[in-house]
Amino acid sequence: MRPVRETAYRMPATPTLPELYDAHAAGLFHYFTSFTGGEADAKDLLQELFIKLDRQSIPVGVLNLRAWLLRLAHHHAIDWLRKHRVRRRAEEETPPEIFAAQEDPDQAELAKRLTQALAGLPLEQRSVAQLKLWDGLTFEEIAEVQGIPLNTAASRYRYALEKLRSELRPLYDELKPS
Repeated sequence: MRPVRETAYRMPATPTLPELYDAHAAGLFHYFTSFTGGEADAKDLLQELFIKLDRQSIPVGVLNLRAWLLRLAHHHAIDWLRKHRVRRRAEEETPPEIFAAQEDPDQAELAKRLTQALAGLPLEQRSVAQLKLWDGLTFEEIAEVQGIPLNTAASRYRYALEKLRSELRPLYDELKPS
């Protein structure tokens, strides 16, 4: 008779606030930047979110901590947008630079045009594209974060890609090697 090995599943320990910050602040900051259009406002939102997290505990039963944090961030950003709607319209006229400065003129032009194309997307599509392309979330996670149906997340992503392709196609054709 073989000995039976006991394998007890252990729930991971609840992370401390500094651990949460170290693990998730950069991604949350980029997510907030896609909403606010500016670094200063994104930093303010990030700080407010972590102050809020310091005052509450992680609910029991949260299986995906990252998705839970992004959902909190999403709701926090939507609240911010409601409060700053007029200011937001003025800021949309000049899209924020979200790509590092490039020495290669072709790369710099691509970064500039991609930034402009992203800024031209409706917020719903831009936020889904950000979560999928930059944060690597699945459609299931995006749906959970934004509180939308899975098919809605997928269709918003598809529409965003179609618009980005049509906006960037002329630049691609110009830059591609012959």
